[in-house]
Amino acid sequence: MKKKSIDIGYEINPLLGYIAMFVTQNVLMNIFFSEKKIIKNSFSIPKNSSIILAPTHRSRWDGLVLTMAMGRRVTKNDCRFMVTKSEMRGVQGWFLKRLGCFSINQLSPSLSALRYAVKLIAKRKQLVVFPEGKINKHGKKLVLKEGVYRLAKLATKETNSITIIPIGIAYSKVSPRFRDTFSLCFGEPLFINDNLNLSNTEFNKILQEKMMKAEKIALENVGR
Repeated sequence: MKKKSIDIGYEINPLLGYIAMFVTQNVLMNIFFSEKKIIKNSFSIPKNSSIILAPTHRSRWDGLVLTMAMGRRVTKNDCRFMVTKSEMRGVQGWFLKRLGCFSINQLSPSLSALRYAVKLIAKRKQLVVFPEGKINKHGKKLVLKEGVYRLAKLATKETNSITIIPIGIAYSKVSPRFRDTFSLCFGEPLFINDNLNLSNTEFNKILQEKMMKAEKIALENVGR
């Protein structure tokens, strides 16, 4: 049991979090990208609400882009990423655990991982879930995973205000290259409560439409 729970429950290491933020946002992102565009579309950070961020997933840069747009410098709240088990291995996994990431088996999520995710939502931490489940470089239409809606509905038993924010992320090249441009666009939020009576399929259709709409705007802003 101890071994299975090692990927969850880590608090963000304050010193490591600060160093990672400085290195990625002040140095790496500024050097690699020539232009960074955040499109708010009248978006404002929800107050007194738990937040689940649901971005498109086009590159390994997505996590850093998202953190720049919605991380502690903007919201005073760190992003907590739900990632696959393969990403939590080795040295990379050691760092990710201490930066707020935790793993989940997409095919058969453990109760401990689900409980931890619900706990984060209830405590109004910013949970990041990629609904497509993997990097989808060319933006093909995929069947979204059921995790986002499932977690939100479970969390309504702990909190009565949950906001899911669809997000579109785009790069000036399909595979980002040195001095390229990225754009992040916030979509229209979805508000979840215990009275919402939609199936996973119905909810995912709405979420996907909002994600794609936001991504279309992001793509236009990088010239694609």
